[in-house]
Amino acid sequence: QVQLVESGGGLVQPGGSLNLSCAATTVFFSTLIMGWYRQAPGKQRELVASITERGSTNYAVPVKGRFTISRDNAKKMVYLHMNSLKPEDTAVYYCHVNRGSDYWGQGTQVTVSS
Repeated sequence: QVQLVESGGGLVQPGGSLNLSCAATTVFFSTLIMGWYRQAPGKQRELVASITERGSTNYAVPVKGRFTISRDNAKKMVYLHMNSLKPEDTAVYYCHVNRGSDYWGQGTQVTVSS
């Protein structure tokens, strides 16, 4: 069984920051590629960032330089630190892992608005 639980979303003004967290309950966490996705109203879910078991990271072009993904294998946690937030970053953010099948958390709402 794999469970992913996100937290840390909320309302923030443009230019602000937010930190998202994802707690995973799965064995072999340290061997898995973890990712953050987001889905805005009326749009498809898209990859925001991913991190390999060794800590190599990949970012979507719109967030590169503003967002940072990290992980703590001992705690089975994945984080997304978001800086310089823009209204277009408004979306539900999901934690993801593929362990034979795709697993998703319940999502956390991020709203960037003045």
